[in-house]
Amino acid sequence: MNISPETPPWPAIDPSYGDVILRRFQDEDAAMAMKLATDPYVPTVGTLPANATQDEALAWVERQRQHHIRGTGLAFSIADAATNHCLGQIGLWLRELGAGRAQAGYAVSPDARGRGVAADALEALQDFAWTIPDLHRIELYIEPWNTASVRTAENAGFSCEGLLRSHQEIAGARRDMLLYASVRQAAQ
Repeated sequence: MNISPETPPWPAIDPSYGDVILRRFQDEDAAMAMKLATDPYVPTVGTLPANATQDEALAWVERQRQHHIRGTGLAFSIADAATNHCLGQIGLWLRELGAGRAQAGYAVSPDARGRGVAADALEALQDFAWTIPDLHRIELYIEPWNTASVRTAENAGFSCEGLLRSHQEIAGARRDMLLYASVRQAAQ
């Protein structure tokens, strides 16, 4: 494994919060990826193909495992704490770690939505993120129409800092994004 020296080590204990744990991806998580690939939005913002086949889902799982090795971040499987069943994906992207910033992103399988899974995963991710000494800020970029993701961010303690006009291209169109952030609390 050739992990970048700036990349923090994989957590020794799987981060957890509420009813979820964040763990390494396993091949059997491809079943969740296939469900996630049926969502019309998810394939437009990542590398998971729409209506992914088993082989495509397995390739996506492998790409999730490679993020840490390449030094781009940590991609976690969001798993049910009681059953270890994969419910979704959450990542902490570290391309701007040298500036004290990281980005987070998450997606939950359609059959696991509406239960607070994403908010619990985001809380677990934050708890882990604040163990990285050079990290001071975690950012989320959310399209304004995505009220479920806005609710997730707010439930996990992120604050809206504003609207970024024409910030990102998604599916061939420039999109506005809400910027949400969580900032490391200063030591008292």
